[in-house]
Parts: sequence; C-alpha cells; structure tokens
Amino acid sequence: MPGQVHKHHRIARVLADEIRAGVHSDGSRLPGEHALTQRFGVSRTTLRQALQVLGEEGLIATHAGIGSFVTFDGTPLDNRLGWTRALAEQGTELTTETLRFEEVTDPELAAALGLGPTAFLALDRVRRLPDGRGVSLEHSRVPVTESLAGLPGRGLDGGSLNQALVAAGRITDSGEGVVSVRGLDEAEAAVLHRSRGESFLRLTQVYRAADNSVVEHVSSLLDPTRFELHVRSGRGGRL
Repeated sequence: MPGQVHKHHRIARVLADEIRAGVHSDGSRLPGEHALTQRFGVSRTTLRQALQVLGEEGLIATHAGIGSFVTFDGTPLDNRLGWTRALAEQGTELTTETLRFEEVTDPELAAALGLGPTAFLALDRVRRLPDGRGVSLEHSRVPVTESLAGLPGRGLDGGSLNQALVAAGRITDSGEGVVSVRGLDEAEAAVLHRSRGESFLRLTQVYRAADNSVVEHVSSLLDPTRFELHVRSGRGGRL
C-alpha cells in the first residue's frame, strides 16, 4: 500500500512541523480525529498511522478515548506565537498593547483577497520597549467563521490569536508575504512613539489553510534594528 504509506508520512510531517514551530504547544491537545481526517481528507486508519509516527518520534502521547497530547517541549518561537515571546527569548522584554479587537467589514480587503462580502476580526497591537517606544505595529484581519463569531467578546486565551485559530480549526498550511521599507506617517509615528519618517520594515502576509481558504491577513510595521526576516518557500513557508 505505498500510497497509504506516503500519505500518512506526509500528514505526520505537516503536524510535526507545526508542533516544532509551536503551533501546538507542549501539553496541548491536538484537534480530534474527526477534525484531522476532515482537514487532510483521509481515513481514520491513515490518520492513526500518522499519529503513531508522531508518537514514535516523541512528539505526542495518545490516550484512548481522550485524544493526542503534545509532549515536545523544545519549541522554537516564531511570530505565530507572538513577537513579544519571540523577542523575549532573545533578551528583549516587551509589553503588548491592544489598540483594537472587534468585528469589522472591509469590502476593499475582501475584494483584494478574492472573498465575497464577509466580516473580519480586526486585531491591532503595538509592542513596546520598557521606555515606551514601539518596535512593531500589527494589523491582523481574520475572516469570521461560525466558530470565530463573537471572539472579541469572549477574549483571547493567553492573548494568542493563533491559538484561537487553531482551536477553531483554522490552521495555516501555506503563506506568502511582501516586504518593503518606508517611513512612518504621522499617525503611525504617534502610536509607536517614534519620529515621523523613520524607516520601518513593512511586511504584508496572507496565510491560507490546506483548502486554500484565507486564514489571516497581517500587515506589520517592524523596527529593522529589532527584526530580521528569514524567507523559505514551499509548504508552510510562513515568515
């Protein structure tokens, strides 16, 4: 059954990459078998073979009737877990200020993403150094699904939008981004407590699920003295 072998190893590789990237944190429960079979379009037998591979690699522990739990604790941080935590590991302590978290409509963005009329979760956050200067300004827009409706009222568990997306089954499979450099305008400089015209990296990213649906659109302004971008192509190539 070479096709089945190839398929379950492919699934194991995807989930292993997510675990090592911190999408599924140590001690957290993986989505249930039904959700994973739907996501990957495979049978329960194939999925269980993939979970067995993850178990043999020491990444998860599966308990009958309960589920599979992540046991990998060597998680490298990336922006899926937040710039604040990523920079903290490098010795840079930041505070995060939420400027906005609400449901909005944005016909221009919806059209640019090839979507029909849709509502978005709008999350705007600034990360600051102890002296108050901002090092990043992030505008995240997430198409509202049934499971995400009302999320601003419920709040984010641990402040992580990504964890909320994973819990809702909205898992990134691929991404693309555009990076440029430009000076801050007056409003951006005021929010960041920086000088107008100061050069910042501008990073615009679109993340998509395995079915190519849009998971998240993020536009970030990043202090180039604090951030460097590593670009990779292919599946899961999130910056």
